[in-house]
Amino acid sequence: MRELLGRLGARFEEAGYTVAGVREALGPVAGGALARDEIVPALRATAGGAPLDELIRLFWLQAPVGASRLADLAGDLVEAGLATLDSDELYPVFHVEPVESVLGSGHLGYVVSDLKVRPGEGRLPRPDHVVGMGGAATSLARLVVHKPVDNVLDLGTGCGVQVLHLCDPAIRPKPARITATDINPRALKLAERSFALSRLEGVELLEGSLLEPVLDRRFDLIVSNPPFVVGPPESGFTYRESGMHGDEFCRRLIAEAPALLNEGGTVQLLANWLHIQGEPWQERVGGWVEASGCDAWVVQRDVQDPAEYAELWLRDSAEAGTPEHGRRYKEWLDYFDARKVEAVGFGWVTLRTAGSDRPAVRIEELRHTVDQPVGAYADAVLDGLVAAREFSTACGRMDGLEQIRLRSVPGLVQEQIGPPGEEHPERILLRQAGGLRRAVGVGTAEAGLAGVCDGSLPLAPLLDAIAQLMDMDGDQIRAHAAGVLPELIADGFFEVASLG
Repeated sequence: MRELLGRLGARFEEAGYTVAGVREALGPVAGGALARDEIVPALRATAGGAPLDELIRLFWLQAPVGASRLADLAGDLVEAGLATLDSDELYPVFHVEPVESVLGSGHLGYVVSDLKVRPGEGRLPRPDHVVGMGGAATSLARLVVHKPVDNVLDLGTGCGVQVLHLCDPAIRPKPARITATDINPRALKLAERSFALSRLEGVELLEGSLLEPVLDRRFDLIVSNPPFVVGPPESGFTYRESGMHGDEFCRRLIAEAPALLNEGGTVQLLANWLHIQGEPWQERVGGWVEASGCDAWVVQRDVQDPAEYAELWLRDSAEAGTPEHGRRYKEWLDYFDARKVEAVGFGWVTLRTAGSDRPAVRIEELRHTVDQPVGAYADAVLDGLVAAREFSTACGRMDGLEQIRLRSVPGLVQEQIGPPGEEHPERILLRQAGGLRRAVGVGTAEAGLAGVCDGSLPLAPLLDAIAQLMDMDGDQIRAHAAGVLPELIADGFFEVASLG
């Protein structure tokens, strides 16, 4: 079977059934409609009868196609269990979709998942439904650090899509040893089909909950798109709900996964966390991170009130519009009310084993658009947090500013705000042209430093020169710099070239 699936994967590629091929075949209008779960424009766009059209209709749009239109593939598709034949019509058994690199550098393979269940079809997913490549999976793939690793764990692999991204040759030319786990045995079976279609060898598949299958193992990188959805546990779906109350699953994963890391190892996952009445979410999640003992970067990317959140996941499971919709909606709201939940946050968590007994931690909200993939600079964000802490320590030395060398990060833009013609601006902004695209208000001294700071000179003479130009006391400028620069380093506006 594995050999047959491998041959089919090669045939799919020959037919152009890749993300780029599908995108070109559909065009922007049909593609946009499909993103809204409207398939009619896509059916019109793929009515030409070419092999690519038929593969898109069968496996992406889940529509039957004439077996004669895929005559040289029909028998193999049926034998491989990907389609069934009825009265000369092929019907999809699974959703088979191509995956491309997060760098946009090429085709990675295929993932096999259960057929999509759309609202209004009158049926619900089975409890052990295996979901395909969705928005959350894409977010995680873009977050994972771009560095070589030897030993990787994909916890809760589902259809196996993260494994394909972990094996992206444009990011990790050297193949890593990969272990993929899931509590759902059907997910492991479909992941195995995904790897076979993608001609991917050597992935270890283990069944079990949370970290149980690998408690005696150590890894360089752990990634997880876990069942983070918070809702009534008695009525959940395996792919999205853990059965634990509230956000307990995410808390445990953040606290416990780092124990399985090698030195310098990284954990990256998506998570939901509850905003509880009277308890700032930063403090709540901060307690989870503190238990991990790691350097940490936690980003809240979205927040929904209880009603919005319930509506999202009722639509996800096609429960919206069913006779049970009102009852289920009320269950979700009652569940949140009983726990004093005011909102639910969604975001990224990156943990890295700390090099000291004082981990560097940042918990923040970033709702604006950032450069993708974040994994290209996620390690640098953590490096900046650590460097800011070390800078503060170095500044405490008598000769600290005489030794420290900084450089401004490439691509900074300075904006001055004030009435036209005024000599002195009301406000100066430094803005990052790439990466996290942060903007921060700064004083004249920091702006001047950003313009001349290239790592070649210690801070002391640069600050003295700025003080002279501004006709200010040198000691005052030095004290000001020691106070504000750690935050600017942590924000990624300056890098530490040397601490002396």
